[in-house]
Amino acid sequence: MKKIIWLFTSILFLFSVGSVNSQQSGPKKALTRILFIFDCSQSMAGTWESDQKINIARNFLNKTIDSLEQVDNVEMALRVYGHQSYVPPQDCEDTRLEIPFAPNNGELIKHKLRNLNPKGTTPIANSLRYSVGDFPPCTTCRNIIILITDGIEACDGDPCAVSRELQKKGIALKPFVIGIGLDPRFKNTFECVGQYYNATDEEKFQDVLEIVISQVLNATTAQVNLLDEGGNPTETDVNMTFYDRENGRIKHNIIHTLNHRGNPDTLLLDPLINYRLVVHTIPPILLDPVELIQGKHNIIAVDAPQGFLRVETSGGTQYQNLQFFVRRPGTTETLNMQQMNTSEKYLTGSYDIEIPTLPRLTFNDIEILQSYTTTIKIPRPGVVTLQIANEGYCGLFLEDENGLTWITNVITSNRSVPVVLLPGNYRAVYRSGTAKRSHFTIESSFTVESGKSTYVKVL
Repeated sequence: MKKIIWLFTSILFLFSVGSVNSQQSGPKKALTRILFIFDCSQSMAGTWESDQKINIARNFLNKTIDSLEQVDNVEMALRVYGHQSYVPPQDCEDTRLEIPFAPNNGELIKHKLRNLNPKGTTPIANSLRYSVGDFPPCTTCRNIIILITDGIEACDGDPCAVSRELQKKGIALKPFVIGIGLDPRFKNTFECVGQYYNATDEEKFQDVLEIVISQVLNATTAQVNLLDEGGNPTETDVNMTFYDRENGRIKHNIIHTLNHRGNPDTLLLDPLINYRLVVHTIPPILLDPVELIQGKHNIIAVDAPQGFLRVETSGGTQYQNLQFFVRRPGTTETLNMQQMNTSEKYLTGSYDIEIPTLPRLTFNDIEILQSYTTTIKIPRPGVVTLQIANEGYCGLFLEDENGLTWITNVITSNRSVPVVLLPGNYRAVYRSGTAKRSHFTIESSFTVESGKSTYVKVL
């Protein structure tokens, strides 16, 4: 009894500290809803240690309920199976929510426990399946199932499959299963259902119940260390998403922060959830799975050395809103579209860059270095205005020692067409839409200089 008092005094202290912290820096602590699924099948009338199994189990559960009543943001409910129909015959529907979730309902649960008489079979799968309706809709609640049983599934159900479905749909976290003097060979039977603990005697049952409740309520903290190339947690200001691996739902979506001491901020994470972490660097980093030690401060280390990339042009406004493509080397996958004259963080390494100027510029294997800004400067463009007599067909070509390279086609519906071009030698090739002979093709050569305007007549 002293151990239980000490345990819940500690839990109350943790929750009071969490309450103060939440008022200062975060949202209100989520409501934890604990559904006890209690075995009242015929075998629970058997003798175990000093008394009947059912008496020992409900006595310890009553003490736990008394203590949980003192903890804020916790609600309880009771589902019982095997208590309505005698065997034989076998009633696999003998499961019922006896006390639904509500504040301060501990006395109701204890009263129901006192009046239970073991009668029936063990429909564990159906009890888990019907527990779906036991949890009222709540998007922010932590739904916990604690199954207390002295036997394995006695019907044709598959408790493992039902448990996986509950977790996949986000209805409840991985259940806890407390076995009462079960044969050790049944361990594999229950480990796929949830976190399994087998009480081999009365004292062990009390210890197991305390461990389970402690795992349900105790806070687990963590920090994400985004490591630079020296292995130091200096990288920060990156968005991070924690997903529930079982159902893919987003559990936390935050921007990494260094506190006032320059250390990664401390996060409160639910230790009952198996996480998958995506750090939204460019490119993103996946950490799967994220393994937490319950009740401890966890260090989640991620190699994320980063540097900066900047592409700029000297003067002019033509490229002010232009965006360029950043890709992995030798691939067509676009990692980012970055705006000119801005700096953006990337993981260290090599990248290919394509800038949709006219003509297009490509830079391959651009190296991003730790905490360094790699800057690419491109020349200021000029503007050529094409004067077109009639609507027709017109293409622009870059002219150099390799010959002509097509740049773009010109829409000739307007008589005056401005085109922004990088400095260089060009040729406009035009034919009127009314001309039906190829020899009516007209060529006009011109030169574009940085920051200057040129007028070219295409007749």
